[in-house]
Amino acid sequence: MAANTRDIRRRIKSVKNTAQITKAMQMVAASKMRKAQQLALDGRPYAQLLNRISAALNEVTFDERHPLLEHREVKKEMVILISTDKGLCGALNTNLLREAAKFDSARTVFVTAGKKGAQWALRSGRNVIADFQLKDTPSFLETKAISRLAIEKFLDGTVDKVSLLTSRFINTLTQVPVTFELLPVSPLPSNQEAMEKVHAQGPMDVTFEPNAGRGPGCFASVLRAFRRLPGHCRSSRPPSTAHGWWR
Repeated sequence: MAANTRDIRRRIKSVKNTAQITKAMQMVAASKMRKAQQLALDGRPYAQLLNRISAALNEVTFDERHPLLEHREVKKEMVILISTDKGLCGALNTNLLREAAKFDSARTVFVTAGKKGAQWALRSGRNVIADFQLKDTPSFLETKAISRLAIEKFLDGTVDKVSLLTSRFINTLTQVPVTFELLPVSPLPSNQEAMEKVHAQGPMDVTFEPNAGRGPGCFASVLRAFRRLPGHCRSSRPPSTAHGWWR
């Protein structure tokens, strides 16, 4: 009887110790999740304002069009696929890769950022021309190589269109796969709430100095900012810092 009592006490103590460890892990993961959520939301105001500016300038007719505005027949498309590095994140990767599978493999090349996307592309025999390993919170310099590659391939005619396929963060349990057309430069799709705010602000007045004849040069200044395609990549990067609990 005494032996059974000691065994029961030992098991109770073991369960309590395990509970303390898992509680600590949950608190750490919750803290990381809050940071990941904030990172997912921080880049949106910048992307939305830049989108509004580029859309307004895109409506202005210039005597000379900037090369990054050129719309061509799409014979080859580049898709920048941004996924997570690990699993345990519900249907995030499943839905994202299901959307990626809809692209015609004969006329699509992939640039991957995230191990899950890279593994899927290789398994399915997709044409992967570059793979980038990014941290959970990549810096601008780390992601600049993606935008540089996309712009170079578009300007030299290797691809006629560049799209970004990623997951839009709605809340902790909901991430929706979305595709953005990055090149040629065009207005990016936004959620309904963001679009209502833009429409409420009315049309954007565009003033050129010294004159509108140098419009492409003015637009080039905006495009230099738009070269920060990683800005969209960073705001689109699935929150992965809370892996092991949320992921």
